[in-house]
Amino acid sequence: MKKKILLIHGPNLNMLGERETGIYGKETFDSINQQILAHAEQLGIECEIFQSNCEGALIDKMQECRQKVDGIVINAGAYTHYSYAIRDAIASIKIPCIEVHCSNIYNREDFRKTSVIAPVCVGQISGFGKYSYMLALDAIVNLI
Repeated sequence: MKKKILLIHGPNLNMLGERETGIYGKETFDSINQQILAHAEQLGIECEIFQSNCEGALIDKMQECRQKVDGIVINAGAYTHYSYAIRDAIASIKIPCIEVHCSNIYNREDFRKTSVIAPVCVGQISGFGKYSYMLALDAIVNLI
């Protein structure tokens, strides 16, 4: 049976290709998701993609999937920097989770340099645009 990964996009990531293209590029959210799914298929894993702009919806999805997936890749967007609720959700589900960011959060505004979810994730990948997601899939496949 194939291993299953949940890939979570947090707030504003549905606007990729339109928002701050100088930072995030012009490639659309749908195009990036199609490439993520193709990469997952190449790795022999099943990948479910979920996006929400709502903190509670992200938490509900992680809790709902806690016994259905083998790993999580999460780009929590701005919630990365202050959501103790998401941090606690990741800690409580006890599934390997990799934090992802398209931009290099350490080369941006000071508030972006702090991740409250990093301590409960197995790793963090940032700064490689859409390839951050692919690298996270490569990594998580070796953890599950």
